[in-house]
Amino acid sequence: MDNRPIGFFDSGLGGLTCIPYLTAALPEEKIIYFGDTARTPYGSKAVSTIKTFSMQIADFLVRNDVKMIVIACNTVSSTCLSDLQERFPQVPVVGIIDPAAKRVARSCGSDCRLGIIGTKVTIRSQAYNRLINEIRPELEVHTAPCPAFVPLIEEGIIKNDIMDMTIKYYLDDFILENRIDTLVLGCTHYPLIRDSIERLYPDLRIINPSEEIINSIKEILEERDMLASGSDLENMFYASDLSENFTNMIETIFAHTPVKVHFKNLDLIDINSTKK
Repeated sequence: MDNRPIGFFDSGLGGLTCIPYLTAALPEEKIIYFGDTARTPYGSKAVSTIKTFSMQIADFLVRNDVKMIVIACNTVSSTCLSDLQERFPQVPVVGIIDPAAKRVARSCGSDCRLGIIGTKVTIRSQAYNRLINEIRPELEVHTAPCPAFVPLIEEGIIKNDIMDMTIKYYLDDFILENRIDTLVLGCTHYPLIRDSIERLYPDLRIINPSEEIINSIKEILEERDMLASGSDLENMFYASDLSENFTNMIETIFAHTPVKVHFKNLDLIDINSTKK
């Protein structure tokens, strides 16, 4: 048994889409969540910058004695997973891409027309392609970067004509030309526009990595006898910018559960100061 919290982090509010799945599957677990809302989006930044930001956030979580770090961000998972695992060998560090890639490889038939959408950095890394084709080399994987989705979602522009037009701009030709029938939402922000994608493309099968990662978390906790039981801790949510949009989104996702959000400025943290 281990009642310490699980640390989640994302470039902004997208990683929050993982939390309802966690609480449904593992209701005893408590979390510390950090959304880097002041510096989002990560998806168009240099990899070196993403690594610096990710190290700062992971240091903060480790200082708060988390028992596991969950990278609830595809961009960070595609660029920084091994670096974070090397820096914190005493803490399990889980990325979001591997569980989703395994789900795709396991569930797609040989005639599957697979599409993956994500940030520029995630798509450029080809992390999904590589992991899927290691298991199913015969599967053809089509990818498309959708860089405008994250800033629009962070601004709360979700269920309206602007988002519909943006979705169609990125996906109409991509789906038609590649005859896509299965779409992986390769960014944890994207489940927040899933309803709109399904309305515009009702025949698509959607795979949501925000849901798939929970099985990996559960397996690791069970293997290490680290499941929580009777914890009296509270869930803690931090953001580097307490914007109105971030607060409103938390209220939307956690409509029936009171949630407090705290401001945390990471710019003053020295990423070389935390011991392994």
